[in-house]
Amino acid sequence: MAKFNFEREARTPFSECYTVLDDEATVGRLDIHFADVIVHATLTVSESLTTDSIQDLIDAIDEELLDAVGIIRQEIIVHVHQGRDLGVYSARDFEGTNGGGLRLN
Repeated sequence: MAKFNFEREARTPFSECYTVLDDEATVGRLDIHFADVIVHATLTVSESLTTDSIQDLIDAIDEELLDAVGIIRQEIIVHVHQGRDLGVYSARDFEGTNGGGLRLN
């Protein structure tokens, strides 16, 4: 069974986003949105994960990110998307200069 780790990228009062790691390898991204009684999550995973691995990952999200912080919920809805990462598009040039319009970094 894979041991998934989560690195928080951003947090707002009602949402969080994480990079999902399996050992040191990035295998996905998770966006969680906390509504009144429902937690909505969008999980994007790499093509290499099996259906069983995805279920293990969802269980880890429930245990480590939701239960661990004491979130009381009636329902969790997880939308799972599987495919390959095309990159990050941003107007910011991460190499140190202003990149202009939205470009692949």
